[in-house]
Amino acid sequence: MSNYAIGDVQGCYKEFNSLLEMIKFNPDQDKLWLCGDLVNRGPESLSCLKLIHSIRNSCYITLGNHDMHLIALAKKAVLPNKSDTLQEVLLDNDKDIYIDWLKRLPLIHTSKILIGNEEKRFVMTHAGIPPHWSLSEAINNSDEISSLLQCDKKCKNFLKAMYGDKPTEDNTNLTTKERLRLNTNYLTRMRFCDSRGRLELSKKGRPEDCPKGYKPWFNHELKIMKDSVHLLFGHWAALEGKTGIDNISALDTGCVWGNKLTAIRLEDSRVFSCNKLN
Repeated sequence: MSNYAIGDVQGCYKEFNSLLEMIKFNPDQDKLWLCGDLVNRGPESLSCLKLIHSIRNSCYITLGNHDMHLIALAKKAVLPNKSDTLQEVLLDNDKDIYIDWLKRLPLIHTSKILIGNEEKRFVMTHAGIPPHWSLSEAINNSDEISSLLQCDKKCKNFLKAMYGDKPTEDNTNLTTKERLRLNTNYLTRMRFCDSRGRLELSKKGRPEDCPKGYKPWFNHELKIMKDSVHLLFGHWAALEGKTGIDNISALDTGCVWGNKLTAIRLEDSRVFSCNKLN
């Protein structure tokens, strides 16, 4: 049995299939760790959803911002963006099956893997973990969001309120809606922040392009690392899969932007990549 962590698929169905063939993925034995953004921007979001749903019992999946956006569109909480490529999903006869499944997925996954004679804990989110969160705080904040997604009465209101770049940091004066929006942004949209977790969401470039007073979130002293974990995240294609930090692995290598789709075998850190297919 092997565990493979894969970055943002984003509707790149051909490349995803090719990568699964490359790693000789066996759903009866292996596990896929998919860090979110299964859909959107790429050409075949519906095919990706169908395939991943069919092997869902062999997958650990966390929601990304594009997956959350698809849920919001399906629930008519927002209008589509011009760059969305989700119409095929929204018109599919089985749409409700896929949306209900996505709503039940968490924003964080953690479990231990036996490597040699020792167990190692891996923690996966879509965008990362802010500097001031412990593992238990990250799980609790994810669980709170998940409970709203799974509540028919509260889901739509939460989805309407989750969009926006503010507030940028946690404080005791935040309303519940503001706190939930901030925590959703931490887990699904974060790139740059300061040591207190104050977000800068307007910048999407390389780490060296960070705004003054900010750093990539993983370059701060992280409270969660006191729990001896290995962090897995996607979302940031400009990193090209590199953080320069042991035990923090970037998975998004920008397939939807013409680059690669990448898998890391967690048992030995071996990297497998499929180039963008025409």
